[in-house]
Amino acid sequence: MNQTPLYKRLEKELAGYKKTLTEAAEVIQVQDVSMFPIFVIHQNIVDIGINIVNKESVKGNWSVNASTLEEFVTKQVIAEEKVEDFQALYRSHHGDLCLFVLSELGANFVFLPKNEETASEANEADDSDNGYSPD
Repeated sequence: MNQTPLYKRLEKELAGYKKTLTEAAEVIQVQDVSMFPIFVIHQNIVDIGINIVNKESVKGNWSVNASTLEEFVTKQVIAEEKVEDFQALYRSHHGDLCLFVLSELGANFVFLPKNEETASEANEADDSDNGYSPD
């Protein structure tokens, strides 16, 4: 798992969002919207997904939009030829939230554990990768 200082800071900043994101992911999957929910984490206005958390209405620095793999492909954020690779990576992070983080550092996929038990298990697996590049 990626335990860089930036990842740890992001994990801490998003701790209060986990319940909302977990519930939204379950709704997206249970209602057959997509098996691959993706949460766009941003600080500015973005044109992807549906806003579910506005940073102006919560104690946090981030707004969140709920999206899906299918929308990311339609909007060409993920290339069609990369879909199978992304799906395999997504499935290997069962129990994690898939985040697409837009920050001053650019755009990155990050898998964040839904709960502390999952985080502890992931920390023990030193060889797992926590990021994905859509290129």
